[in-house]
Amino acid sequence: MAMSPGTSSPGGVSHHLGLGSKVLEELGLISLWQTPLDAKLLCAQRFVRLFAYGGSTLILASYLSALGISDDRIGLFMTLTLTGDVVISFFLTLFADALGRRAVLALGSAMMSVSGVIFALFGNYWVLLAAAVFGVISPSGNEIGPFRAVEESTLAHITRHEVLSDIFAWYSLIGTAGTALGMMTCGWIISFLRSSRGWEFVPACRVIFFVYAAVGITKLILTLWLSPTVEAAKKPKKQKKPDQRSQDQPSETEPLLNSNASETEPMKTPTKKIPFLPTAEMSLIVNLCLLFALDSFASGLASLSWITYFFKRKFNLPEGQLGSLFFTSSIIQSISMLVASSIAKRFGNVKTMVFTHLPSAIFLALIPIPSSLPFAMLFLILRACTQNMDVAPRSAFLAGALPADKRTAIMGAINVVKTCSQSLGPLLTGVLAGRGLFWVSFVMAGSLKATYDIGMLISFASKDRKRKPAVSEEVGPEQAGQEQH
Repeated sequence: MAMSPGTSSPGGVSHHLGLGSKVLEELGLISLWQTPLDAKLLCAQRFVRLFAYGGSTLILASYLSALGISDDRIGLFMTLTLTGDVVISFFLTLFADALGRRAVLALGSAMMSVSGVIFALFGNYWVLLAAAVFGVISPSGNEIGPFRAVEESTLAHITRHEVLSDIFAWYSLIGTAGTALGMMTCGWIISFLRSSRGWEFVPACRVIFFVYAAVGITKLILTLWLSPTVEAAKKPKKQKKPDQRSQDQPSETEPLLNSNASETEPMKTPTKKIPFLPTAEMSLIVNLCLLFALDSFASGLASLSWITYFFKRKFNLPEGQLGSLFFTSSIIQSISMLVASSIAKRFGNVKTMVFTHLPSAIFLALIPIPSSLPFAMLFLILRACTQNMDVAPRSAFLAGALPADKRTAIMGAINVVKTCSQSLGPLLTGVLAGRGLFWVSFVMAGSLKATYDIGMLISFASKDRKRKPAVSEEVGPEQAGQEQH
């Protein structure tokens, strides 16, 4: 029967629906939609937390400078903040599964709120330092507290392994979008208060820290909304059967000495296994820690707080324009993460990490070279195009490589190593900035990051290729995390 001219064929409709479904699947939106509510709440927590981090990072170095603190002491402030945070994060993540993941996240949210209030009310160097340490004020705009390790381990626990890369991509994207929005909102709030209301810079910054405290309360509410499913599964205790005899205790009819054994054969003592990790997995973790330490040290040399301070001081950008500039770069980072997830499905996580991260390292080293603002902005934007494309593949690689029952503690330990290394960078940058050598820290950071990329490719490209066929579509996150690599 002929169809009327205005009627589309069923085949055409199904073709368009199939194409649209394919696009949504490639972007990971279907995977995100099908995840449990707890996963969506964890992504929402990351958004509001990174919103607060972005707002505070934009003004942190300038705020401390406006309080009369020298560049050297600003660098020391960032270093001590990261060092203190790493100690707190280590213990919280180490015992997160035992204390309860929701309890650890709730405690961190409350500490965020307290630190925001202290930054808004006080100006003493050591008081602010204590608040930054215990309240997780981020000098870099990135995760330094216990939140990310706990949340990533929880996502791996409640998410199917075959879509884990997509979920981590959106988890990272949502966080970067939060940072971008926080930086732009903060910048224009300060510009409005200064230009329209005639406020001084320091009181305007304190408004931002009150917003930081309010975000901590919002995050606390989202944490309390999580279900008990997010908690680590407790191992059932093995009970001995009534007729099971202990291997150490011989039966009455068993001879005391083995008659078949040679008299000259030495008695064999049972070999004790290492209770924590097998040798292969320990070697994997050590290599990862060494390479991540190098990358994190480079990140500390050119942290987001230092980059915003560099643009403000060299080009005298007002806060509104500064916030818009880094909002744009952060949005570009967010969009690029979706491409990374699609690339990782085809080429593997490690190769995606390296070949997307390497160009950003080169552009980072070039940022301080131009003397004009447009060229410096160009290198910043070019860096943003691939800067965070390695985040989701790296998280998926770690989640699949680490044993599920120890994943939270190991990720926490890796984050401790990263933060310890990162904490040394700001101090060195502060010393260089105080001596008119601010540009040296950017060049060093880019060079070290490029070295990290080459090391990752050499060490783990073959392991990543071997892992791909080992994971079937029906392997859940718990089983996949226990595979040997």
